[in-house]
Amino acid sequence: MRIPFIKYNHQKYLNELVKLEQQPENYQILATPNEYRQTLLNAIKCAQKRIYIIALYLERDEAGQEILQAIYEAKRNNPQLDVKIFVDWHRAQRGRIGEGMADTNAHFYHQLKQQNPEIDVAIYGVPVNRREVLGVLHLKGSIIDDTLLYTGASINNVYLHKLDKYRYDRYHIITNPILADSMVTFIDQQFLTYEAVQRLDSDNLKTRKQLKSAIKVFRHHLAQANYQFKGDSLNSSLSVTPIVGLGKSNQLNQVIHHLILSANEKIVFCTPYFNLPQIIIKDIIRQLRKGKKVEIIVGDKTANDFYIPEDQPFNIIGGLPYLYEVNLRQFIERLQPYIDKEQLIIRLWKDEDNSYHLKGIWVDDEWVLITGNNINPRAWRLDLENGILVHDPKQQLYSQFRQELQQIRVKTLLVNHFQQIQASQFYPIQVQKLINRLGRIQIDRIIKRLL
Repeated sequence: MRIPFIKYNHQKYLNELVKLEQQPENYQILATPNEYRQTLLNAIKCAQKRIYIIALYLERDEAGQEILQAIYEAKRNNPQLDVKIFVDWHRAQRGRIGEGMADTNAHFYHQLKQQNPEIDVAIYGVPVNRREVLGVLHLKGSIIDDTLLYTGASINNVYLHKLDKYRYDRYHIITNPILADSMVTFIDQQFLTYEAVQRLDSDNLKTRKQLKSAIKVFRHHLAQANYQFKGDSLNSSLSVTPIVGLGKSNQLNQVIHHLILSANEKIVFCTPYFNLPQIIIKDIIRQLRKGKKVEIIVGDKTANDFYIPEDQPFNIIGGLPYLYEVNLRQFIERLQPYIDKEQLIIRLWKDEDNSYHLKGIWVDDEWVLITGNNINPRAWRLDLENGILVHDPKQQLYSQFRQELQQIRVKTLLVNHFQQIQASQFYPIQVQKLINRLGRIQIDRIIKRLL
């Protein structure tokens, strides 16, 4: 049953969450996508009992081929390995946004299966809704043996820095048997028992029309699902809590809301797209009025994965980074007095033509949320999201979390005034026309809720 947002003792809400004890020596934060790629490949090579890869997509490029070939090789060397890969059903059967239809990822999976008929590497498509624009598999965290590799990154050249460009994310490696088991059990019970979840490496893929009813049943089920585990940790020790959510009032949304309002001193959070749900904007303003310090690290519009350089052909999806920047400028202008007092800190991340995909929340050096949730209206209502809430009351991981934040800040520009953000009248003509046209028919609100 969905729980409505209610007035609550926010710290009490967090304290009452069921938690799993975590040994600090079994928690590692990696700094770069290349380091994460090497760690993932090594974990696959050394796997003894299971490999569960979960991502929005696994691309048919060099990085995707490298990962899949490593998985096939691991399965060949150890036939007893339980190997399953889960990606979004819709995304796997189309090209990238703005590109024409070419060979799809699903076709790539089928080709690999045909080339390795004696090896069963199961690749499943998960349709969270009947259309991609209405919801995707945004669940994060791959499980290899008893280790969770948690990142917001999907699997392709840019996310894993296989070639010249990279997309910056967070990379947390958590060894915890109970945590790993709970996440595998969720996948096995909540995905594999439903008709909507289909093999993508088959030569006889079902159509959306054929799965329409099954997807409706599946989405209704997912809205009620959660991780199942027996807590073994008190609030006095280092712990982790896996959380999953689908729909407006899900548990993950509740945790984000209460986490922000539980802060006694400071909140730091990252989002790649400045398109915050109204409840989060209200929570931030409420904390600022109480004297709390808030730091927001967001990607520059040119570090947005939807950004299209001005020398390339423009399409409607390329307008999104500009719409998000308009949001940011208005937000800063509204709260400029708090910036003047250095109570509200806004940082823009930019590193040449690389992109930024970080998300998460740090509160009072005690709570940290790692998540794939973009903290935007789409994540809040449509996509299947999850996260790991870390409680660190003794600050046993403090140095790692501090170093992670320091590393993120290195490539950022501090915004001291809203006029540092480019005004829309200076955007490229095509972008100005698009924003004006969308604004006249108020469709920009709908777009920002869906993308």
